[in-house]
Amino acid sequence: MPPTIIALVNQKGGVAKTTSCISLGAALSQEENHGQRKRVLLLDADPQASMTVALGFQQPDDLPFTLADAMNKVMNDQPLLPSEGIIHHAEGVDLLPSSIALAGTEVSLVNAMSRESTLKQVINIYKKDYDYILIDCMPSLGMLTINALAAAERVVIPVQANYLSAKGLEQLLQTIAKVRCQINPKLKIDGILMTMVDGRTNNAKEITKLIRDTYGSKISVFEAEIPHSVRAAEASLAGKSIFAYDPGGKVAQAYHALTKEEIQLEKQRQKAKADLLR
Repeated sequence: MPPTIIALVNQKGGVAKTTSCISLGAALSQEENHGQRKRVLLLDADPQASMTVALGFQQPDDLPFTLADAMNKVMNDQPLLPSEGIIHHAEGVDLLPSSIALAGTEVSLVNAMSRESTLKQVINIYKKDYDYILIDCMPSLGMLTINALAAAERVVIPVQANYLSAKGLEQLLQTIAKVRCQINPKLKIDGILMTMVDGRTNNAKEITKLIRDTYGSKISVFEAEIPHSVRAAEASLAGKSIFAYDPGGKVAQAYHALTKEEIQLEKQRQKAKADLLR
């Protein structure tokens, strides 16, 4: 069965996108199917390499092989091996890391043949070994993000519970709609994920309610809300997921709840597909 490919996207930085990608990936890898744990690949599609660093690889520019190398091979019609550049993390997830070289790759994409599908071609080479592939996108709506949306089936949109973060949603939704219309008709939004929610402030409650009221009828807003906590930042500094760093904490509990919602969505989609085939 082909893997489920999920892109975590928001053109605004600092919305816990990377933390959410790592946490969702780590939680999904704990899930079992017929006694086998789910195989998860985390793909760092951001030249800032935040996810690579957060998983403990402090000098991403010194790594021998990164996503930039994989994409350059595809663009130059060079052979790419199915395990090339993959790093196995102690927590049971795999990583295809990033580096600053990816910024140069993005520039090269502008003149590349099939420029929107280069990342999809890379993923097609790696995907047979995985049940889930999660893409951590860069905070922009440039060619790398378009490539991620062209390769993914599903989108999770982390949104910080503040006014400016909520304001940028409309442009992102328009971009996703364009990609769905012109490049990837299978693309679906799983939901908006409220992150860094400070439940003690009225502002956070008002923004969360505004987003649920404004978009809730058209787009699902996850029931799980990720609370604001310094523990998440500490986990990244330690090169661990929140589950290894603070397993009993409120952030870990919230990401477990998100993972249950994601798995339920997957089951509903599979059932809908099966019903169509009858």
